[in-house]
Amino acid sequence: MEATGAEKLITALGFPPEVGHLYERLLPLAGRPFDDVVAGLGLTCAEFEVVAADLIEAQIVEPSHEAVQVLIPALALSRLIETAAERARRAHEQLLSISRVVPHIAARSAVLTEAPLGESGQPIDGEVYRGRYLPETLSTLVRRTTGDLAWLRPDQWTFPWESDMNQLVAAAVASGRRARAIYPVRALAEVPAVLQARADVGEEIRVLPVIPTRLLVIGSTHAVLPEPLGEITTPRMIVRQRGLVEALALLFEELWEQASPVAEYERGAKGEEVRRQLLRQLASGAQDEQIARRLGMSLRTVRRRVAEVMAELGADSRFQAGVEAARRGWL
Repeated sequence: MEATGAEKLITALGFPPEVGHLYERLLPLAGRPFDDVVAGLGLTCAEFEVVAADLIEAQIVEPSHEAVQVLIPALALSRLIETAAERARRAHEQLLSISRVVPHIAARSAVLTEAPLGESGQPIDGEVYRGRYLPETLSTLVRRTTGDLAWLRPDQWTFPWESDMNQLVAAAVASGRRARAIYPVRALAEVPAVLQARADVGEEIRVLPVIPTRLLVIGSTHAVLPEPLGEITTPRMIVRQRGLVEALALLFEELWEQASPVAEYERGAKGEEVRRQLLRQLASGAQDEQIARRLGMSLRTVRRRVAEVMAELGADSRFQAGVEAARRGWL
């Protein structure tokens, strides 16, 4: 069946075809009680929350017990444009803030000669290092501080000193400090032994599809991160400026809330977290290539796992598999 104008609009804005079709079905149900809308779609409440998640997040659909509000196509387009503009504005402001901070850290000993309003300024507390042996730096920092450890670890397990870092984390946890780390989902498939080793010494582990940069935050006193941000070893910044450290700690906490706990280490059931992440991708309408990239799997492995999951769920389509997984409480 050829897609209608409203359905084409939603898919043109980057939503999966299934979401566009759902939007088309919701339009004539706008304003009706929530239970009537769900019944009209032939879904349960839990299934509706999964299949309509993208529309709800985009504020195109606003469900409530009294009535389900659905924006007409023109207003939906306007809302998405406003949201994109606001995100771009926030990203622009954040990048400007970072660009202003870095030169001050690099030039700690410099005197601010052009401070506004005749006020004198002070350099930000921190340094940029090049070529210093990283394990020694981190070990010294952790031993001389008392705060909890919060890591972003997109790839650090590739370093030859990984076992040294395990011992460092083990000693910190043994002394009563909390250690948390966020890894990319692909680590579950690529280096499960690394995650198991960290879990064995008491590190709390969660995963995200993508980790934006390497980072270590120690309490509210220190942070270690690449200069510039990313996956480089040198140069690196060691920051002690409390406001900046707290800002980086807030960044970690935001990512921690978004990340998924690694269920296989909490329950001892291998592979369940990989399956859950795969089901989330299916429910969102992601294609095989996207899933492979986000989860760090080969395309062949993704297709094999999708086929296995669909067979296990008795689903005829990927979309149906996501709905059925939600019904069973697997998501």
